[in-house]
Amino acid sequence: MGKASRIGVGMDYSATSKAALRWATENLIDNASDTLILIQVQPPNADHTRKHLFGDTGSPLVPLEEFREINYSKQYGLSRDPEVLDILDTVSKTKGAKVVAKVYWGDPREKLCDAVDHLKLDSLVIGSRGLGSIKRILLGSVSNHVVANASCPVTVVKGSQLSSKS
Repeated sequence: MGKASRIGVGMDYSATSKAALRWATENLIDNASDTLILIQVQPPNADHTRKHLFGDTGSPLVPLEEFREINYSKQYGLSRDPEVLDILDTVSKTKGAKVVAKVYWGDPREKLCDAVDHLKLDSLVIGSRGLGSIKRILLGSVSNHVVANASCPVTVVKGSQLSSKS
């Protein structure tokens, strides 16, 4: 209760990652001592201004106030999603939690596991696309890899609980 928690949420702006963000804010963020870190992984071939500066280590932690700005999205080549901003604003205002964002470039499976260690996360929450077993074998599952390799507890919010609008 009184211990500060560092909760990471993998965000790719899909319906399941938004559901994971909602789940984390409702179930893991308790108070102003908690920190919610939105972790975004861009493709390794993305060519954006900030990648040249922070390609190896990921971006600095960006506070919510800066994350809201349109320039942030442009500089990192990210989607600007009003629903995500609303969820983040709500948890910041109602629970007083500190909200920051970080961008990595590369394979999401590896970068999410790296983020757990770099950011010293107490927990990571990610969405699952709900791939069938054949697609999961062929494409590989980010959630399976992260659950098996992350050094902290990982919660996977399944896509089957949502409508199929991903």
